[in-house]
Amino acid sequence: MDTPSSHSLFTHVASRELFRVRKRPRMDGFVSGFTETGVVALQHHAEDSIPLSISFCKTSKFAHILAVSDEDGYVSLFNSRRKFSETASFEENAEEAKICDWVSHQNAVFDLCWIKGDTQILTASGDQTIKLWDVQERKCLGVLTGHTGSVKSMCSHPTNSDIIISGSRDGSFRIWDLRCKSTARSRRGEVNICSMGGVKGAHISSRAKRTRRTKTASMSITSVLCLKDQVSIATAGAVDSVVKFWDTRNLKSIVTQTCPCPQSTEKQSLHGISSLSQDDSGLLLSASCMDNRVYLYDTLQLEKGPLQSFSGGRIESFFVKAAISPDASNLVCGSSDGNAYVWKVDKPQDDPTILKSHDGEVTAVNWCSSEIGKLATCSDDSTVRTWKKNNYVSRTQCASAIRRRVMAMPSIECKMLLNNNGKKYPKTAEDAFISDDAHHPITSPTPITPPKRNISGGDTNQVSSGFDLIESSEKTPESALKSPSSVLNPPSSLKRTIRDYFLASSRTL
Repeated sequence: MDTPSSHSLFTHVASRELFRVRKRPRMDGFVSGFTETGVVALQHHAEDSIPLSISFCKTSKFAHILAVSDEDGYVSLFNSRRKFSETASFEENAEEAKICDWVSHQNAVFDLCWIKGDTQILTASGDQTIKLWDVQERKCLGVLTGHTGSVKSMCSHPTNSDIIISGSRDGSFRIWDLRCKSTARSRRGEVNICSMGGVKGAHISSRAKRTRRTKTASMSITSVLCLKDQVSIATAGAVDSVVKFWDTRNLKSIVTQTCPCPQSTEKQSLHGISSLSQDDSGLLLSASCMDNRVYLYDTLQLEKGPLQSFSGGRIESFFVKAAISPDASNLVCGSSDGNAYVWKVDKPQDDPTILKSHDGEVTAVNWCSSEIGKLATCSDDSTVRTWKKNNYVSRTQCASAIRRRVMAMPSIECKMLLNNNGKKYPKTAEDAFISDDAHHPITSPTPITPPKRNISGGDTNQVSSGFDLIESSEKTPESALKSPSSVLNPPSSLKRTIRDYFLASSRTL
């Protein structure tokens, strides 16, 4: 038997909602793929050049500037916010977006590193040197000499950009202090900067030492990384799949090391690592391995091995890199099949998003640190492409969503909203905060001023602002009658008895 209380009018009125309000969903409920936002051809004097490294500026002011280095020794700067015509060619796009370029080395430039608030940039080259450049003047400020092989990777200290770590094909990594300049100069008059220390043979395989008939294994260091603890260095090599961690205060021995494939035996081949990366917090570290997987580590629990691995792409050369996003939500990796792959960090079992547009091996990748979801890829097809994460409001309600009761507005407040309907507000937060025009200062769309109340005498209030208008309207009898709460608790003057209904019906007759 149904209980009448469960279907009563008052039960429905009390539980009724005017609007259903949801919590703001998590970021992973928004991701729906990536859209290509621009593509430029990399050329010099009408000749195609293959890009080797790309890097967005680190500060929010210059975050739209993308640096590209190539096999011809050039460094090119592009404006990644430039809008292109749909009918324009890649070469025309490059002319439109290019800020400047210059020859930094007479050899390939394998890595780039922005420092000093993006006013200076470091270039690591196949000529066994690293050069420090003033970006505005395009002037060389110093040459870091000491390696005996191509410099493949470098990284600046997280809090002191004068400290630089580099890794070379000679098997060593070195530490540099840009403040310690030598009196000696190069043949071009450039200031020499000597190494402060380092480790030779950091990744020589013990198996290579025991094997006599095989060719000498490469001892190249492929990637170096300064961890956020400010004292640790992570290094990876081409000979094995081991990531080693060093304490800069004592470089005589490694602190610890980890391997993506701890089950590997001597009969199995060891795979080199092509790149290392970390998120802004420094808690997660990624390693792209030549076994076609990208491994993710917790830097606080390295002894447990990789947390998870991501597969789908093909890493067939040490030029293919991977990078974790600054907010640690996504992981992108180039691939030898001409695509780039993007995974959700918290859902490694899901299929990756495939970025399809390149016609050659996708090598370097890089995330923009100031624009969430923006990344760049480059390829052997001599193009550089930028991508933006697509966001949409998830249709499925979040599990943690709550239900709220929204009270109807008094009629006076509704009139105020209608009167203010002519005001213009920015469509998005980005429109209100980011502006390329320095002549448009940031202003609040709805300036708030404290209410002013003038008391002329007794309890009479003079309305002087919208806040006072709403407050005073709540105290009037009319507002009490029009309030939704009056449905449940009507005033005594409006309460009706059954006799009132009979009187009303008799009048109609």
